Amino acid sequence: MRKVNLIFGTVYGNAQFVAETLCNEFQCEGREVALLQHDELGGFTPPQDEVLLIICSTTGHGDVPDDILPWFESIKATAPYLPELRYGVIALGDSSYETFCRAGIQFDELFTELGSQRIGDILKIDACETMEPEVEAKAWLQSWKDLIDMETVA
Repeated sequence: MRKVNLIFGTVYGNAQFVAETLCNEFQCEGREVALLQHDELGGFTPPQDEVLLIICSTTGHGDVPDDILPWFESIKATAPYLPELRYGVIALGDSSYETFCRAGIQFDELFTELGSQRIGDILKIDACETMEPEVEAKAWLQSWKDLIDMETVA
């Protein structure tokens, strides 16, 4: 399996905790994984021979969190063409708002515009339904890893 780069955007720490939990899951399986911190994202363009997993909370009126916003805007401004990049999105939000999971959706739209291919569906985790988003993310992760493994074999 290709290396997985985990990137998170968080307001209160939930998305970071989910990213750390999933990073641990990959490491326990002996898979190559990198959990990129915000200060490591300056100038980072996801390598196309690796896989990207974005875990992102939504803030304000459907906004990308401040900690990851500079990277989001940088990628949007430079618009690198990434047709070989495979990625996934885990979006955290609150369904009582019209902008439910909008930040994660914005990342999905951006990487689609860059020519990248999403693996599987976006996982949308609703704060109104779960107090432990990492549990839901771990369950989703197994099927997502299976999709990556199928691509690697094909």
